Amino acid sequence: MGAINRRQAILGAGLVGAGAVVARGQGTAPPGAPAVPATGRVVTKGRLKQSVSRWCYGKIPLPEFAQAVKEMGLTAIDLLKQEEWTVVRDLGLICSMGYGGGGTIPDGLNNKANHDAIVSGLEKTLPVAAKLGVPNLITFFGNRKGQADQEGLDNCVIGLNRIKKAAEDAGVTVCIEVLNSKVDHKDYLGDRSAYGFQVVKAVNSPRVKVLYDAYHMQIMEGDLIRTIRDNHEWIAHVHTGGVPGRHELDGTQEVNWRAVSAALADTGFGGYMAHEFVPTRDPLTSLREAVALCDV
Repeated sequence: MGAINRRQAILGAGLVGAGAVVARGQGTAPPGAPAVPATGRVVTKGRLKQSVSRWCYGKIPLPEFAQAVKEMGLTAIDLLKQEEWTVVRDLGLICSMGYGGGGTIPDGLNNKANHDAIVSGLEKTLPVAAKLGVPNLITFFGNRKGQADQEGLDNCVIGLNRIKKAAEDAGVTVCIEVLNSKVDHKDYLGDRSAYGFQVVKAVNSPRVKVLYDAYHMQIMEGDLIRTIRDNHEWIAHVHTGGVPGRHELDGTQEVNWRAVSAALADTGFGGYMAHEFVPTRDPLTSLREAVALCDV
């Protein structure tokens, strides 16, 4: 079974396969990886807040999954729909990044025709997020469809300017995500970190920032640690995923996640690093290993 991508997840397709164990063979521990207990708490340092994306573990019922990640020492689950926020809250967790009417990957803020729906959706959801302790809501640039960079940038700024006061009033951050256009999301406009930072700097709100997906940016540009150090004030949230393949953060892939995590924590980053990889082995064991690796 092939791993689904998040575009399929966001558009509501392919969720049956999420979280499945895919036969790829046992991964190898990356350099510096700590020993991981088979049960009990994994987080021992906690200098960096960690979360995990729900869609990657879709075969595990949400209450069961929430209990498992709570036992590991995590405090949040990522990328939940509004109706799921209370489920995790009642189990003592929060949703660290919510879907709240912010459009979809192909249809985002770069197209003015989408603005009314996105602004309306977020305006309705922001107060609910604030009430339930959800710190972030996601939104997207959208697919290019032949659009010039500057036009897309200007349109995104216009759309985010319309929503920033509501976000500031709610105390919830609207996060626009950078994604790769090379492998997973062909034609996506916001496929470079500098482009994302340019947009949020133009909006200039403490409640409009970048969701820095390090998996995607490793594919597009690399230089993760320097980018984080130089731009951490514009980043609200970070996603992980092994490169290549978007699988475990183990010795089969190219990113030194322990060093990236340490660099992020050293900036004083107060947001979440959320694991967004599709496990190919036992899902919860793979997650425990990733949490231990990034617990710096």
